[in-house]
Amino acid sequence: MSILIQLAETIQSRKAADPDTSWTAKLLSGGPEKCAAKFGEEAIEAIIEAVKGDREALTAEAADALYHLLVMCAARGVSLADIEAELERRHGTSGIEEKASRA
Repeated sequence: MSILIQLAETIQSRKAADPDTSWTAKLLSGGPEKCAAKFGEEAIEAIIEAVKGDREALTAEAADALYHLLVMCAARGVSLADIEAELERRHGTSGIEEKASRA
């Protein structure tokens, strides 16, 4: 089982946890807006490290961003399996073609 699957399962299990003892539960208790704000913060931190060129710091911030992305999605009922299915649907399609199909 991949670490992303394990992480997604842990996030799901924390939905019912005590926000005083679980960071994930605390984020989720703030609602989707709080989860989105935290994801945005982590994404910006990853961008900053990408621009600076610090590989180790970028790796750490990218991990934070992935975690917070999954929490944000879980807050809206979007699972890792849903995301994987969308990526599978797009696989083999040129990014240019995929982008044009949304217009």
